[in-house]
Amino acid sequence: MPVGEYGVLGGSLPIVTTLNSSYSTSMSLPSPYLFVPPAERKTISDVRRTFCLFVTFDLLFISLLWIIELNISNSIKESLNHEVIHYDYRSSFFDIFLLAVFRFLCLQLGYAAFRLRHWWVVAVTTLVTSVFLVVKVILSNLLSQNAFGYVLPITSFVVAWLETWFLDFKVLTQEADDERAYLAAVNAACERAPMIYPRAVSDGQFYSPPESVAGSEEDLDEEGLGRRAVTAQEKEYVSQGREAMSVVEQILSQEENWKFEKNNDAGDAVYTLEIPFHGKTFILKALMQCPAELVYQEVILQPEKMVQWNRTISACQILQRVDDNTMVSYDVSSGAAGGVVSARDFVNVRRVERKRECYMSAGMATNHDSKPPCGRFVRGENGPGGFVVLKSSMNPSVCTFIWVLNTDLKGRLPRYLIHQSLAATMFEFMTHLRQRIGELRPALCSHRFP
Repeated sequence: MPVGEYGVLGGSLPIVTTLNSSYSTSMSLPSPYLFVPPAERKTISDVRRTFCLFVTFDLLFISLLWIIELNISNSIKESLNHEVIHYDYRSSFFDIFLLAVFRFLCLQLGYAAFRLRHWWVVAVTTLVTSVFLVVKVILSNLLSQNAFGYVLPITSFVVAWLETWFLDFKVLTQEADDERAYLAAVNAACERAPMIYPRAVSDGQFYSPPESVAGSEEDLDEEGLGRRAVTAQEKEYVSQGREAMSVVEQILSQEENWKFEKNNDAGDAVYTLEIPFHGKTFILKALMQCPAELVYQEVILQPEKMVQWNRTISACQILQRVDDNTMVSYDVSSGAAGGVVSARDFVNVRRVERKRECYMSAGMATNHDSKPPCGRFVRGENGPGGFVVLKSSMNPSVCTFIWVLNTDLKGRLPRYLIHQSLAATMFEFMTHLRQRIGELRPALCSHRFP
C-alpha cells in the first residue's frame, strides 16, 4: 500500500459514528462497565484481616516452638523456672517469646484496633526485632545448646520481615487502590450520573452501515462490509471489542479529569485516570508533525509490522481476523526498567473504527485457543485501552496521538515500579514512532512530487 494513498486508507473502514473533537458527546457503556453506585465498604478489608491473622500465627508459632524447647531436656516446670524465674540473657529463650508478644500487641493495636494506614508501626516492630536478635545471637551461647538455638532466632527474624513485606506491598497498596476506585465510583455515580448512565440514543446520533439496521440486535456482528462474525466465539470477540471502544470513548470524554503525571523534552505528556473496576489508567498525549493517516497506517492498520521499528514489543501476531473491524492478536512486550520487569505476553481483541475526525483502535484482554498461557512468559492482562489519532481541522499535516493504557503485568512487582516503567515505556514508544515517521517522510515526498 503506497504511503501517500490516504484515500485508500480512509476508506478501508466503514464510518460508524460521529465523534466531535472534544469528546463531549454522552454515550452509553455496555452492562459490564456501568458506573453503578458503589456498595457500602467493609469495616476492615479482606487483605488487612489476612495480615492480622498472620500476626496471630506469628505469636502462636513462636509460642509453640518455645514450649517444645522447654520440654526437650527437662520438664516444662523446671525449664520455666530456669528460663523465666532465673532469667539469663545469654541462655534463655524467654525473651524471644516476649519479642513475639511485643510484635503481636503492637501490630494488632495499630492495624486492627486503630486501623492505621501507615507502615511506621511494623517498621518499629521489625527494627526492634532485628536489632535484638542480632545482638542476642552475637552475645549469647544459644547456638551451643540445641537446635532451637538456631530455629527460634531465625524463625522470629524471618517472620518479622514477612510481616513488613505483607503490609507494605499487599495491605497498604491494595487498600489505596480500593480507596481510589471507591472514590472514583462515588464521583461517577453522583457527579457524573447524567453522562455515564445509559439512556436512549436518538436515530440521528449514529450513522449505521448500509447492511445493518439501526437498533437491530444483529448489527453487533454484522457491521463489516465484507467479513462478518459467524460463530458464537466470533460474536463474543466483537462484543468485547465494542465494550473496549465504549470505555475508551468515555475516558476521552473526561479529559478535564485527567491527572498530569510527567512529560518529556518532546512535549509528550502522560496523564492518569482512575477508572472504576479497572484502576489506574495511563494516557499519553502527543502532537505529531505528520498527517493522521500516516500514523493510522503504521500503528493501527498494520500492528503486526510494528516490531520492525517499535523496540517496546518483541512480537505481534494476528491470530484471527473476526470481521472487517475486529481481530485477535498475540503480543509480547520487551523487558522494562532495566530488566527488572521481564517480558510479558498478551492476547487481546482489537476493534478498529474510522470516525469522521479520527481513527481509533480499542482493545482488551481475551482468550484464544491457539495461544494458551505458557511457562516462557508471564501472561499479562490488559484492561480497556487503545490508540486514537485525531485529525487537525486547521492543519492536515499535523495530528494528535493518544494512547490509553490499562494493564496488569501480573507477577510480584511493586506497583510504584510498574507505574514508573509504564510511563517510561510510553515515552520510549513515542521516540520509536517519531523515528519511523521520519524514515517514511522521504518516501511520502517522492510519492507526492515524482
